[in-house]
Amino acid sequence: MVFKGSQTYHINSIEPIEVFYNLRIDLDKLKYAVHINKIVQDVTHENQNCYKILQLLLNTLYTISETDKNLDMVLGIFKLRLLCILGFTPQVIRCTGCKEEENLTYFSIRDNGLKCKICGKQDTSTIAISESTLNAIKYTVTAPPKKLYSFNLKDEALQEFKLVTKLYFNEKLEKEYKLEDLF
Repeated sequence: MVFKGSQTYHINSIEPIEVFYNLRIDLDKLKYAVHINKIVQDVTHENQNCYKILQLLLNTLYTISETDKNLDMVLGIFKLRLLCILGFTPQVIRCTGCKEEENLTYFSIRDNGLKCKICGKQDTSTIAISESTLNAIKYTVTAPPKKLYSFNLKDEALQEFKLVTKLYFNEKLEKEYKLEDLF
């Protein structure tokens, strides 16, 4: 039960639908869940329609709690998809420079998206990526919300994906988010 006070809303009573029990028994999962909640608190405001962010948050918490997915990959997917919701969707169809749709092997932090080999070498803010990382970025940007976490990455592609999402996220939100040691 929620009621409106003079300037804010107040919770009178609550009945949880999902408690994400596994977050309580695994400290690593809890650390990632707390980190994600801090990010959501920073990008949302009271009385703002945040349905898509809430949906992303709940799907992410469920994935962390109920699966054994790599937590760094889950965090990277969350960050990239959150940026899309906030209006920072990267260009994933064609090169941000020459508009070529083939040989996209770089991700440009400055130009918000993929670049071909030629344009990528001219841009100092690019990161070379493999085809697996390219596919992961494209999928994260375009996937339906309930299928967002339905892929895995191998070690090298995971490291590239993690780097791209971290740098892109920090650049666009103009703040460095670090996964803190809470325990």
